[in-house]
Amino acid sequence: MAEAAVELLERAARRDAALEELRALRVAVQAVPPAALRARLGEHHLVALFGLLSVNDREQVSACVSILERLLQALDPLYVIQNLREELQKGLFHPDDSVKILTMSQVGRIVEDSAAVTEILHSPELLQQIINCIGGEKIAVAKEAIKSLSRIAQSQEGLEALFGSSLLSDLRNVMATSDVVRYRVYELIVEISSVSAESLNYCANSGLIPELIGELTGEDVLVRATCIEMVTSLAHTPHGRQYLAQQGVIDKISNIILGAESDPFSSFYLPGFVKFFGNLAIVDSPQQICERYPVFVEKVFEMAESQDPTMIGVAVDTLGILGSNVEGKQVLQKTRSRFQNLLSKIGHQAKNAPTELRLRCLDAISSLLYLPPEQQTEDLLRMTESWFTSLSSQPLELFRSISTQPFPDLHCGALRVFTAIANQPWAQKLMLDSPGFVEYVVDRSVEPDKASKDAKYELVKALVNSKTIAEIFGNQYYLRLRAYLHEGPYYVKAVSTTAVEGAE
Repeated sequence: MAEAAVELLERAARRDAALEELRALRVAVQAVPPAALRARLGEHHLVALFGLLSVNDREQVSACVSILERLLQALDPLYVIQNLREELQKGLFHPDDSVKILTMSQVGRIVEDSAAVTEILHSPELLQQIINCIGGEKIAVAKEAIKSLSRIAQSQEGLEALFGSSLLSDLRNVMATSDVVRYRVYELIVEISSVSAESLNYCANSGLIPELIGELTGEDVLVRATCIEMVTSLAHTPHGRQYLAQQGVIDKISNIILGAESDPFSSFYLPGFVKFFGNLAIVDSPQQICERYPVFVEKVFEMAESQDPTMIGVAVDTLGILGSNVEGKQVLQKTRSRFQNLLSKIGHQAKNAPTELRLRCLDAISSLLYLPPEQQTEDLLRMTESWFTSLSSQPLELFRSISTQPFPDLHCGALRVFTAIANQPWAQKLMLDSPGFVEYVVDRSVEPDKASKDAKYELVKALVNSKTIAEIFGNQYYLRLRAYLHEGPYYVKAVSTTAVEGAE
């Protein structure tokens, strides 16, 4: 088979391969391991195949793309950039998106190779064309271009090439294509900035980060909504947060939230601005962020207490993030009855809201109620117990009723709530005192699908791994739970059948 493939390759190299032979070559190279072709594969074969892409025949182009995809896998990225640089450049100009995607995937391989990536840095025309691909109509091509440029910028040499040469002008020219393309460039800049303080410095000095921030704090509400997501990504790194604080951006976002009361269009950007502070609190210090920007906590409560399902959803997500660690839980506990009342509303929404909001409420409740064993002080256990009882007059029954509904997502969401509290003694006592609850936990027949079986198994695991479970549940139930854990999530009990003589 390898011989047949090589023979067909030779015909293609002479540029006299008919479409029928290209089809045969496509089948042949798929049947031969790429490594088996490597020794017989010459540069002239590949150059010829790239040359056959220049015709206006979609089927021929498609066949050549499939063949090249297979053959190029067999080659070292350094060989590809050293011997096919011109072909790659032409490929990025090609009108057919499949050729651009083929070429960009090779660029992706090259930039991941430490020896090959420096070759690209010495190819300004190729770099320029990769930048132009950000403006392409095909999102897959643009994404590959962003990924490749982001990888190139991970070295000092790469940063110099992108920001210390005429390529910066090329980036700006591409940005002028449309709003969508401008945001793609911002996305690239934020990715590069997130790598290190030095990378951020290059991006800031280029003027592109200040431009992004200018759009974030500008008057266009739709632009604000888009830009806040990118600025939130920037805030995930310590050097990014430091830059945003030094530039007064966090204060500006706080002031915009403050002024949102009088803005009839605030619903467009407010969710993103609130999420920004939620993420900031969790990567920084919930207490410091909430004390320094009290408008954030106030706005989350207002949104949760509103009648707008969109705002409630964002508020519930943010409370879940904020209360995912002990410091955040203590911040919420300081609001006393206001948060307790809010929990009652969240419990009501978990039972009665549309499915998507119910799921978000269940996830937030799980996050708020979970306490790692090493942090289970008497005060914190009292707090989570009081939060649980604030959710409903009969909270355990509420989540049990949700867990018996025939909707896998809700079923698993309710099981995750039980898993969150399973290692806390007060919850174990409640479970034991609830008629039939432990039987429900060990009953495998109520889990209809894999996700539900996995969720139930996590609940059993959390119970068995708790230090207080044997004492509270007693030996009989404890041993049944341990047996369940040992048998795994998908265990099916064998049913024996007895043959009866004369039966049909």
